[in-house]
Amino acid sequence: MNRLAGKVAIVTGAAQGMGASHVKKFIEEGAKVVLTDLNEEKGQALAKELGENALFVKQNVALEEDWSKVIDEAEKAFGPVNVLVNNAGITMAKSILQTTAEEYRRIVEINQVSVFMGMKAVIPSMQKAGGGSIVNISSMNGLVAGAIGYTDTKFAVRGMTKAAAIECANYGIRVNSVHPGVIATPMVVQEDTKAAVEEFSKHIPLKRVAQSEEVSNMVLFLASDEASYSTGSEFVIDGGLTAQ
Repeated sequence: MNRLAGKVAIVTGAAQGMGASHVKKFIEEGAKVVLTDLNEEKGQALAKELGENALFVKQNVALEEDWSKVIDEAEKAFGPVNVLVNNAGITMAKSILQTTAEEYRRIVEINQVSVFMGMKAVIPSMQKAGGGSIVNISSMNGLVAGAIGYTDTKFAVRGMTKAAAIECANYGIRVNSVHPGVIATPMVVQEDTKAAVEEFSKHIPLKRVAQSEEVSNMVLFLASDEASYSTGSEFVIDGGLTAQ
């Protein structure tokens, strides 16, 4: 199928994990994709593997000047941007009392401020393209409580998505958020956490963690014209966790 034929997409945090899965799915469906990450080695390797329709650009999503660079490189290589997936993010499992102000500001910069900067940077390019789709990757912890810092920023992504969706509707740009639960990424299923994840999965209504591709299928839908009447909404992929 070619559900993204003729579309130009940017995916952040795309060198590995869910981001890499999104990029592969987009390429399969006909898109030209700019993938960004701080991990240059893995990012370049993935772009090379995927061929001429993939371009890697090293990016620190917390820097406004890097966003300008990414948009410029995307337009130079492929044309105006139709799709942005704000996927980059970090997690932190500390209590309020253990968390320093510096650590808190860092997670806010990467998980929250970067989403604002990405949307702001891409809107003019999408206007040139005649419209587009922004997909902000939040978390189930953008709906229910989790770790301090991480939860806060993921709730903020949910709110920004709604505010941006209302404003961007006038430009023909849709903005939605995706809320994954526990996903089988390398970080989650590494040896020191594998047993804990398997035990936790017993409490998930569907009795398993999700595969990255299951999230990518949702992101693909929102990026495509099939989701033409969906904006300002949350799309939850958590196996039923937040329904309990």
